[in-house]
Amino acid sequence: MRRWEGGDPGVSNQKTPTTILMTPDGKYHSFGYAARDFYHDLDPNDSKQWLYFEKFKMKLHTTSDLTIETELEAANGKKVKAIEIFACALMFFKDHALQELSDQAGSQFENSEVRWVITVPAIWKQPAKQFMRHAAYKAGLASPDCPEQLIIALEPEAASIYCRKLRLHQMIDLSGMEAVNGYSPTETLASGITHAKEYTRRNRQSRTFLVENVIGEIWSELEQGDRYLVVDCGGGTVDLTVHEVKLPEGHLKELYKASGGPHGSIGVDYEFEKLLCKIFGEDFIEQFKIKRPAAWVDLMIAFESRKRAAAPGRTNPLNINLPFSFIDYYKKFRGHSVEHALRKSSVNFVKWSSQGMLRMNPDAMNALFKPTVDHIVQHLLNLFQKPEVSGLKFLFLVGGFAESPLLQQAIQSNLADKCRVIIPHDVGLTILKGAVLFGLDPTIIKVRRSPLTYGVGVLNRFVEGKHPTEKLLVKDGTRWCTDVFDKFITADQSVALGETVKRSYTPAKPSQMIIVINIYCSENDNVNFITDPSVKKCGTLRLDLTGTDCPSLPTRREIQTLMQFGDTEVKAMAVDITTSKCVKAGIDFLNY
Repeated sequence: MRRWEGGDPGVSNQKTPTTILMTPDGKYHSFGYAARDFYHDLDPNDSKQWLYFEKFKMKLHTTSDLTIETELEAANGKKVKAIEIFACALMFFKDHALQELSDQAGSQFENSEVRWVITVPAIWKQPAKQFMRHAAYKAGLASPDCPEQLIIALEPEAASIYCRKLRLHQMIDLSGMEAVNGYSPTETLASGITHAKEYTRRNRQSRTFLVENVIGEIWSELEQGDRYLVVDCGGGTVDLTVHEVKLPEGHLKELYKASGGPHGSIGVDYEFEKLLCKIFGEDFIEQFKIKRPAAWVDLMIAFESRKRAAAPGRTNPLNINLPFSFIDYYKKFRGHSVEHALRKSSVNFVKWSSQGMLRMNPDAMNALFKPTVDHIVQHLLNLFQKPEVSGLKFLFLVGGFAESPLLQQAIQSNLADKCRVIIPHDVGLTILKGAVLFGLDPTIIKVRRSPLTYGVGVLNRFVEGKHPTEKLLVKDGTRWCTDVFDKFITADQSVALGETVKRSYTPAKPSQMIIVINIYCSENDNVNFITDPSVKKCGTLRLDLTGTDCPSLPTRREIQTLMQFGDTEVKAMAVDITTSKCVKAGIDFLNY
């Protein structure tokens, strides 16, 4: 694909930032660098009216009660429905991709000719995945009538599919076990990273990237049953997944349910914001963000550029430009200068430069990384303690944050003795390239682990001594136990692609046309009742029987329901046993 226009000097723009700009009346204006740069150039008074959103993808994970009505807050404090923002972003990508394909093919590409793949973090739950699918339908990528045109891919899975095809010249081996990429283990980590950056820089001159659908040298080292770990370090999340190789076809089996947490590079930005609050006061920073939203964006752009320059062996200070409006507004707000605030502050590793910059010593910048990097390393060390992941051969470090030398060094020093640590070149594009391969063959991952226990509440015959007396229900002389959790699948259970869970349901009366069944979930596998503390209602199974009726309806109808949990999304289908007609079946995790 073409390089993104805009961006900052010295900062890679193979990827565009997750930023979107809406006009004061709520119409879409621009996305990515175009949105950021236009917003930056607005008059301060005008910018207060415009709706600017950034880093909004994680909202789908952090919102516990996500629905179609969930809202996002713009930089000026105004709110817009999240589905509108995500649909606008996806529509921008759709139009951009179709135009690019048409330009390169020399003829007009139609949307119907494309299979779209949207990648999401593995730790996202079903509501967030369903939300993305709804947003994609709204953006016109696919439709409910043709859902197979859109595939939801898990980011570490996509990375895994690409990594196993790596050739030796496409990666850096941090473990120092042997010479790779033309440098020996005795050379420093920094020299390897420099080498990689030069390779990446040369590669960027190419207008397109090529996904080689061939077996690479890494693959030749993998044998039947070999295991490897993919650590996907993005902006918002860090995702981990462990795969085992199944030969001869080369299919993959997930050994440990995808895990991770909100420990992406945004965490470093939050630490910088906390540092500014400590120096200038939380009240000022909050007011500045509201009153001068565009200037706050400028400040974070300046920090992003310096953040990428942080490295373990750096000795010279990092200078961060403070926007003039920050200096001016602070003087009006406090009655004294920014320089005075820094002199009086207890933060002694940040100084004022006469050129109007914050001067941070390298240790101060490294300290901003430490909480996030420590979280990632600790999560990995905990994972290595689990018996399911023993004997790992490789650790592939991917994602935008994986470019950070500080993170690379932390992982190398803590884990290089446990397995080989591999970083692909163009590390930030690994997921994109893997997603293309996944779109070509969505069946490549044959076995996954269920992240949650799913089931429904049912009545079972009451068993004395097994069931609690408060669950006893006597109906027509029969003793029943209420609220029993009938499990479809348990947390961490292996489930094969295409494997189905079969259940039969009966309408309360033959003429009933709609059956709605509540679905419950839990992170635990040893739950017995839907009223257990860890169990919560998470969705509905809806069976629409209209169109399946026959002239003589039986007194008892049986609807057989098949549910699939082995794909990236939970799917359902159903059939009326009496008429053998298909029943419209859908699982809704958003509106229940």
